[in-house]
Amino acid sequence: MVGRLYAEVGDYVKIGAPLLDVKPDPTPLELAEAKRGVELTAIELNNLGKELERQKELKAKGLVSQQNYESLARQYDEASVRMQISQERLDLLEKGHVRIAETNIETIVKAPITGYILQKSVNTGDPVVPLTSYQAGTELMKMADMKDLLFRGTVDEIDVGKIAEGMPCELQIGALPGKTVKGHVSLISLKARKEENTTVFPLEVRIDDTAGAVLRAGFSANASIIINKMEQVLAVPERVVTFRNDSAFVQISTGPNQSKEMVIETGLSDAINIEVKSGLEEGQEVLEKKVKPIV
Repeated sequence: MVGRLYAEVGDYVKIGAPLLDVKPDPTPLELAEAKRGVELTAIELNNLGKELERQKELKAKGLVSQQNYESLARQYDEASVRMQISQERLDLLEKGHVRIAETNIETIVKAPITGYILQKSVNTGDPVVPLTSYQAGTELMKMADMKDLLFRGTVDEIDVGKIAEGMPCELQIGALPGKTVKGHVSLISLKARKEENTTVFPLEVRIDDTAGAVLRAGFSANASIIINKMEQVLAVPERVVTFRNDSAFVQISTGPNQSKEMVIETGLSDAINIEVKSGLEEGQEVLEKKVKPIV
């Protein structure tokens, strides 16, 4: 069970720092078996030691072969190791720590990385189950290095062919209005998944510039991936453009209550404004579309 906590949620800890102490909590049966195991191996070791001494005297007189003597010596060495293992197991159950050779084996769980404690899943006195091939084990804490953050999201299959790794993007975080966090696409999944009958591809965006914002794990955000970019170009609101027969048209003013339709060549669009490559000049008045009455 958890004996002591050295860190709490929100603490910044360095790699190797103690997080918590898992205090041994053996059952009476486990403790009794461990003590009896030490006693049994001690008896076995004592008997083999006496027998080894007798064999040594007989060997000196030439009454025992070298092979038999070496076989008994090997049994004595193996019993010595079993005795040590039994004693170390008992020490772990009773004290919670033991030293083997130059290594300290203890029940203190240490930080595997340098970072912040994001979540604590246990409290003092809670039972702890070890990780085995038959069980998942008890989750103790969650840590993260908040200096290296990722945004995980999805992109529709219609748009996934337009993006590539390395493209810049901007994140608008719901909890931080007015803050624009910049990053770049670091991963596009090769395998799609279904979300509400829609095929999407998971992607990851690595944060490059937080713009001074304090980011927290679990924030929700929308990512705008910059596929193409044009600056200092002539543009008009896309709502005033009429698309017909693979051409684009706008109405321009030619005088009081007079207008005419002009053919224009369009370029990039962000769904709000659209680039005008030709057909218009800067300063020309473009009229809104006429509102059709609802019949």
